Amino acid sequence: MTGLTLAGATVVVTGAGSGIGAALATRFAADGARVVVNDVDAPAARAVATRIDGHACPADAADPAGVAALVASARDRFGEIDLFCTNAGVASGGGADASDEAWARAWRVNVMSHVYAARALLPHWLAVGRGRLLVTASAAGLLTLLGNAPYSVTKHAAVGFAEWLRASYAHRGVTVQALCPQGVRTPMLADADGLSAALLDDTAVTPDQVAECVVAALADDRFLVLPHPQVAAWYARRAADPDRWLRAMNRTQRDAERGRHG
Repeated sequence: MTGLTLAGATVVVTGAGSGIGAALATRFAADGARVVVNDVDAPAARAVATRIDGHACPADAADPAGVAALVASARDRFGEIDLFCTNAGVASGGGADASDEAWARAWRVNVMSHVYAARALLPHWLAVGRGRLLVTASAAGLLTLLGNAPYSVTKHAAVGFAEWLRASYAHRGVTVQALCPQGVRTPMLADADGLSAALLDDTAVTPDQVAECVVAALADDRFLVLPHPQVAAWYARRAADPDRWLRAMNRTQRDAERGRHG
């Protein structure tokens, strides 16, 4: 693994009609990449593609047929796919009492979209001995996110899948990286429940700042891409003493509940 040069590379970004995905697509294009802009919202995908002189390929990133068609379209148009960013995600909110439909949607978009992409990409990447997958997970997948169980649980799964891929295929030329920001000023944060928004808003960064962090990480192949550097220290503390970490998180939960009822 020796880093990725974006100039001349073919890059696919899912969920690129807005937010982090649009910022990634824009930054990659500015660095000379040929960008395939994917989103389930076709007009949004086309608008971003037009703005960056990219190629729009609307499809559902959480549908295996849609992902297979996206990969085939990108290869037919540009040949090799050098970087595939599985960026689509949802945050429906709720706890254990969230509806089955909310849990199923979070699982399908936040986890299975990465699985479907890997399934479509790996045979060719392993055959040629190179390829790169950037999984947009979340700091919630390393720590947790109070107030949103489906999101937190599925982002943990996304990180786990990215770890498994990296451990399984790094020696065969496939680089897998996990993007794990905290709050990012996107429509998803604007629509978050009160507790999640309160925890994330003060330190939220812009999508452009996330894109800058990603470009730096593509050059050095680090596994965890952390736009909020403090997450690394918190992740280490959580691993070193999970009971202490959970006590602190529960204090935060209790404080939030007192605030709501005070």
